[in-house]
Amino acid sequence: MLFNSLDFGVFLVIVFSMYWIIGSKRRVSQNILILVASYLFYGLWDWRFLSLLIGSSLIDFIAARYIAAASKKGVRRFWLFFSLFWNLGILFTFKYLNFFLDGFHSLFSTNLLPGEFSIWNVIIPVGLSFYTFQTMSYSIDVYRNKCTPTRNLLNFLCYVSFFPQLVAGPIERSSFLLPQFEKQRHFDITEAKEGLRQILWGLFKKILVADKLGIAVTMVFDNPEGYGFISLCYAAILFSFQVYCDFSGYTDIAIGTARLFGFKLHINFRLPYLAKSMTQFWQRWHITLTKWFTDYVYLPIVKRNKKITTWARISALLITMTLVGLWHGANWTFVCFGVFNGLLLAMERIPLGRSKKTLARMLPAQPRWLSLIYFFSLTSISSIFFRAVNIDDAWLILKRIFTLAKDPQLSLLIGVKIVFLILMIGAELATRRKEFPLQNLNAHLPRWMRWTLYYIMIVLLIRFYEPLKTFIYFQF
Repeated sequence: MLFNSLDFGVFLVIVFSMYWIIGSKRRVSQNILILVASYLFYGLWDWRFLSLLIGSSLIDFIAARYIAAASKKGVRRFWLFFSLFWNLGILFTFKYLNFFLDGFHSLFSTNLLPGEFSIWNVIIPVGLSFYTFQTMSYSIDVYRNKCTPTRNLLNFLCYVSFFPQLVAGPIERSSFLLPQFEKQRHFDITEAKEGLRQILWGLFKKILVADKLGIAVTMVFDNPEGYGFISLCYAAILFSFQVYCDFSGYTDIAIGTARLFGFKLHINFRLPYLAKSMTQFWQRWHITLTKWFTDYVYLPIVKRNKKITTWARISALLITMTLVGLWHGANWTFVCFGVFNGLLLAMERIPLGRSKKTLARMLPAQPRWLSLIYFFSLTSISSIFFRAVNIDDAWLILKRIFTLAKDPQLSLLIGVKIVFLILMIGAELATRRKEFPLQNLNAHLPRWMRWTLYYIMIVLLIRFYEPLKTFIYFQF
């Protein structure tokens, strides 16, 4: 059930109505409804994988209880490793097993082409990378004594499976989201309106920008040998905006939907393309994932060194970003994506000259035009690795770009639809101090102007809607 589908609209109206009819005084009943709705929402993708979601929830709930109750460090470690083994085990089995087996057979077998060997032909459960990271963070935080395990199984199951953010985040920590299930939620008409506005803005970015840019992007990346360096550069830049509008559009819908039920979720994007360096970019892009890897991978690696030096931080950074790339998918393109970004971040952290200043500190002080050229050149190369069908296509695209291959097809503009991208950029730039452009619109526009804008956006969404356009991050 996609957020940009009519089915989800009907589902949301029904669940929202039942939720507030039950009333805030019946918090347990509201939580039961959320849990049932969340399992229904997830089960409609594939009922077979619902058992994995429930299994991960129960295992981490039990493991955290035993970790907190144990007095011996060895016992606490056993239950932590039990939790990690389960979560990483199912993640590896469903997402990476064939990738590593295929690589192994490619090295030692001459009779098989890459990708031909496979013993585990199943689809990757949707949202697997997100909810396993969310449950793992809970067990790790309990082990580190950063939070107390809940005794209420219903609340914990709701925390793991909360349908607005179940499939593609934001990845929420238990210390932030779990307490919201433990207290009463009161209907707030102002928050409900803000939620609907944020959903509308998310749909605008997904349907009118991301999906339309995807037409040109797919045309080029599916046939890179047919295009020259101008078209390939243009497609790479378009993809950067496509993936941003697609994922941030999903996040806006998720946050707006949660608001309708009285919940708050973390902001996942802070205008990343206004960054002046790659360091700033990763502080603004997919914030909850970056924070997760920082807290549970990068910092533990750094702290293992007796003396924390620049090179210790850089090596930890390279390992972390390689894992970030691999998290996105079992493909060498994503590994290269992670390594490339890791090298860029490491480069920005190396002290330069006697002043020992770093690029991460120097770049924000440079003129905006200079930092944009630097930033967009690197992110465009990064997007090639992210979007290319396979690693051979990625190298082919880079080769054709850097050898200035002739371009027989320059007409990649997708007509008037490119105007939607310009409108989106303008709106977010003009309202960059807000969470989203339509926020608190009633304070700036009279009622008739607001409703005119709403109707125009709704008509455009209906006019340009194309079914079965899934979100890019659902594959991760």
